Amino acid sequence: MKLLVALGSFVLAAGLAVAPASADPDDPPTLEKRPALPGHDIARTDPAVPRVTSGQVDRSRAMRQVARVPLAAELAEDGAFGTDLAFKGDYAFAGNYAGFAVYDISRPRSPRRVAQVVCPGAQNDVSVYRNLLVLSVDAVLSDNSCDADYAEPGGDEAATWEGIRVFDISDPRSPQLLTSVATSCGSHTHTLAPDRDGRNVYVYVSSYGPAPGLKGCKPPHDSISVVKVPTNDGAAARVVRTPVLFPGGGTRGDDYSSNTSGCHDITAYPRKNLAAGACMGDGILLDISNRARPKVIDRVKDRRNFAFWHSATFNNAGTKVVFTDELGGGGGPMCNNDVGPKRGANGIYDIVRRELKFRSYYKMPRVQSDTENCVAHNGSLIPVKGRDIMVQAWYQGGTSVFDFTNSRKPRELQHFDRGAISDRRLELGGSWSSYWYNGFVYSSDITRGLEVFQIRTPWARRAAKVRLSSFNAQSQPSYNG
Repeated sequence: MKLLVALGSFVLAAGLAVAPASADPDDPPTLEKRPALPGHDIARTDPAVPRVTSGQVDRSRAMRQVARVPLAAELAEDGAFGTDLAFKGDYAFAGNYAGFAVYDISRPRSPRRVAQVVCPGAQNDVSVYRNLLVLSVDAVLSDNSCDADYAEPGGDEAATWEGIRVFDISDPRSPQLLTSVATSCGSHTHTLAPDRDGRNVYVYVSSYGPAPGLKGCKPPHDSISVVKVPTNDGAAARVVRTPVLFPGGGTRGDDYSSNTSGCHDITAYPRKNLAAGACMGDGILLDISNRARPKVIDRVKDRRNFAFWHSATFNNAGTKVVFTDELGGGGGPMCNNDVGPKRGANGIYDIVRRELKFRSYYKMPRVQSDTENCVAHNGSLIPVKGRDIMVQAWYQGGTSVFDFTNSRKPRELQHFDRGAISDRRLELGGSWSSYWYNGFVYSSDITRGLEVFQIRTPWARRAAKVRLSSFNAQSQPSYNG
């Protein structure tokens, strides 16, 4: 099958060396298009000794796994990795390099797969708004259909496509493709920012990795694409602007930190008219009062401890941002004593007079083995009134729940950490995304499928009372008024 040919190169090599950036699960199959990520070759002198080994589980007493639905059919084949999650009502939508799956989660302890859409394209990160679903494609395809083959980067631009796809999910059990919109350098991730009356939703398309030989992705690439999607006519989606976020050029990296040539991910907080961008070598704060014209209002860098600015999460008050550093691109074992507690971690920033002020780092505290890919990845806020609590995926480091109410002293509250897939070789896996939704933590595991966890603490019971009709981690709602 064409999917196996395109994605087979993502299987990590045997041995204990840090995997090269070409094994990054966040990279699309067209690996020639992406430069190596800085920081992947950090030296380690001593073997990491994990708390648990293959087949074991280390968890907090109050955090339990309550359900799992394995990947199936085409979405379970070699290289068909599970990716991001989005939620609408009683349904969870899970991206996959082979397409996406729809789960009925009306009974969270007994979720059921009710639909699968085979539509290959890296990474197929997914978001939902009302009856629309948006899918990111960061791979050069032969055309814009779900039957497309992977194409050679740098070929005939007129005959290839990458960008976003828009589906109708008015019947979540039978999604229908409405349109495909080509965007510059494809769409590694995307972010939804609805306008105030809800008539349109703006999609901020993040992409990176330009190269001179790529006709649709030449340097410099200091912009994002803004796609306007009418909510009652998803087929009319179109690019309306390509704002340049770094008019003077992005940060020039070094052997450790990345060059900025686009953004990896943007998180919007529409209620606050703010967004935070994780842009390879830069972290940025944006004013999105005018949804079609996002404007950078502050910019920070961290050459010492951040290799690759990956994603961002606001606190509910909109006064803090947690940025993640995906050191090594997600393919390497970055949770050991030699890498240390400040690299491959979160950076916590306060927003003071619309400026980002660094306060501290937070990293999952448990040592992982040299056969476990582990680094900070996707998470979301938990709606606990008066506190800033976040749940976060760490690939094979599992899921960590931490409190950053005191920006200078974050601390872990709960965790679930499964042992390595293999104690003998580095194999790609673990939780891509861990999100809180209506009382449960849902994890999209790269190889294991959808997993559901419950936290039994007083603060979690209070948070479970906050009910949402939909949720996208990259488009934060406002909790508790």
